[in-house]
Amino acid sequence: MGDKITGSGGCLCGKIHYEICGGLRPISACHCRQCQKTSGNYVTATSCKKSEITIYGEENLKWYQSSSQAERGFCKNCGGNLFWRKHKKDNISIMAGTLDLPTGLKISKHIFVKDKSDYYQLNDGIEQFD
Repeated sequence: MGDKITGSGGCLCGKIHYEICGGLRPISACHCRQCQKTSGNYVTATSCKKSEITIYGEENLKWYQSSSQAERGFCKNCGGNLFWRKHKKDNISIMAGTLDLPTGLKISKHIFVKDKSDYYQLNDGIEQFD
């Protein structure tokens, strides 16, 4: 590819690995019910342009239509929650926990906080959006 790798990661079993050659946005923490149901908690994610990510082992990637507007990418083998993408958009969200360390990223906002569960508090001082 020739571009400098700015991030990489993969699923638990290692059958899917990805490399990013481009910018990653700061982390968003999403507290919506769909993220809770797919992860067991809230989700933290970054994103990049679809053209800036290369996915290896894509035959192990299963896309699930989670709404009329978006789909989520999981490993068929280990069930790892890796990606989220909105139809007809140029970006792909990457679950932050799947990134290799160090990420160099920080959480910049909490979204869908009106949907958050009752077993935790958000008191980190980071901006919140309903």
